[in-house]
Amino acid sequence: LERLQQRMRLKQPPRRIECFDNSHLMGAWPVSAMVVFVDGKPAKDQYRRYKLRRRGEPDDYAQMAEVMGRRYGKGEGSEPLPDLVLIDGGKGQLNVVLAVLDELGLGHRMEIAAIAKKDEAKGETQDKIFTAGRQNPIVFGRDSDLLLFLERIRDEVHRFVIRYHRQRRNTK
Repeated sequence: LERLQQRMRLKQPPRRIECFDNSHLMGAWPVSAMVVFVDGKPAKDQYRRYKLRRRGEPDDYAQMAEVMGRRYGKGEGSEPLPDLVLIDGGKGQLNVVLAVLDELGLGHRMEIAAIAKKDEAKGETQDKIFTAGRQNPIVFGRDSDLLLFLERIRDEVHRFVIRYHRQRRNTK
């Protein structure tokens, strides 16, 4: 975690990481999920599922804004806050999360990053990590194990949200 702090230029080691992902089927049954990693390990009792209120046209940005407001918009009821919020998505999702957290007065209290899949058509060989204030993604180079750790967290939230989405569809 200290190496991740250094590579990502975080204020402190990310002891508590919360990662979010959305799922829907052409706008139907929209859901979101959060997984929590504490000291590098999953804290499954702290995972959360969100049945999103927004329906209709698929809008990943609006869905991400909704779940951020629901998770962090409860004042002291939002504690504990994470050291790092990790979003499954790219710069667009990152900017939405930054805007919502700034509006809630929490932007300065936690670090925010987005993880986007590599674009093989563009010749990319690694997933990309975007952070606030950086134009280009972080390049992990020799520290590829750190990128694998973040990918593992992203894969866990993806698995968790897809499972919840399937449950919702099957229990119409």
